[in-house]
Amino acid sequence: MGIHFWDDERDRLVNESPLAFLIAMLLDQQIPLSWAFDGPNRIVERTGRPLDAASLAGMEPDDFAAMAAHKPAIHRYHASMSTRIQALCAYVDDRWDGDAASIWSTGSAIEVAERLADLPGFGPEKVKITVAALVKRFDVDLAGWERVSEPFSDDAPRSVADVASPAAFAAVKAWKKEQKAAGLDKQDAPLL
Repeated sequence: MGIHFWDDERDRLVNESPLAFLIAMLLDQQIPLSWAFDGPNRIVERTGRPLDAASLAGMEPDDFAAMAAHKPAIHRYHASMSTRIQALCAYVDDRWDGDAASIWSTGSAIEVAERLADLPGFGPEKVKITVAALVKRFDVDLAGWERVSEPFSDDAPRSVADVASPAAFAAVKAWKKEQKAAGLDKQDAPLL
């Protein structure tokens, strides 16, 4: 199980750290998917410490923003995303005692989706994809997940929830390209 873009070593952090997974999900907007999921690795490499919600939230915002901007930046919009990462970490630390996995360790898919929706930077589509990824990639048992994460619960390679290998990642990229050519988004709705 897990999410696999590259090799076991580079993929390890997002597969073993629930906080890294949430940070990667947060970063997954307006940049390539693989770039978003490498963001937690770059944070660890640049800070020289393990990911910890309290530690990241407590960093001086200007220092954290400078770390995020260092090339290659963790996001195209590194300044605003560094603020969102720290807000996410502060929320996980304050609300979940620093344990990101607590967000999905109990409850139904609806309850987990509601908790995810409370996270800074998590909108409706990101919540659906996160629920689908928790079930498909991390084997989290969430009753009713199919309806909550629809259409990301289907077999189409729509999102990171379907990235089980580098080949599966290539299939996701190809599917998205086909959707765009057809004028459709990830949810099969017309592009605006």
